[in-house]
Amino acid sequence: MNTLNDKATLKEIHAFKKKVSWGDLPTIFHMAYTSVSDIDNILTHGFDSSYKQLFNVNNWNLALLGSHKDENGNLIVENKPQIALHHVYNEQHYELHCFPVINGEKTNIQMIKNPHCPFINWLPESMQVLFRISSFVSFMTYHAQGGDEADVALIKFTHCKVEELINILKKSFVVTEVSGRTISDFYHEIQHRKHSII
Repeated sequence: MNTLNDKATLKEIHAFKKKVSWGDLPTIFHMAYTSVSDIDNILTHGFDSSYKQLFNVNNWNLALLGSHKDENGNLIVENKPQIALHHVYNEQHYELHCFPVINGEKTNIQMIKNPHCPFINWLPESMQVLFRISSFVSFMTYHAQGGDEADVALIKFTHCKVEELINILKKSFVVTEVSGRTISDFYHEIQHRKHSII
């Protein structure tokens, strides 16, 4: 394997990085890879995440959403819960944040049995951050200073995985907005800054 194809899996990216680095994986690559691996398996992990909890209809305000059961006992929700999403970056990490939308406005405050909230309980401290990719901003910055094809592949894979998880949300929720820079946008901004300095 002398190069990676555009559809490389996470394991293939890892194997290629080991090959091009002669088995000596940089710590920053390993940290980013481990965090991306958690996101890649977010729907199949045994433990609960904020992302998975969002789909728990037992916490949906079914009275507001207009629900009923069909003849087979399956729950039918007439109006999907409305949420807004926001890409967030700090010096080291990337996060996807979620906000319930109430009367057309997103909110980031605690809601307990608010009849207008699409969720019975909304606790920002445990529910707002749907997932975090630790050390990913540090990793993209590291790559800009002289990374390789495996680094680019990991960044592309991560961008596609986040977009896939957002699209899964759009099937069960009305996503009123997705704000902030995508991983692709953020990466290109880092690249642009690097070339502006040179």
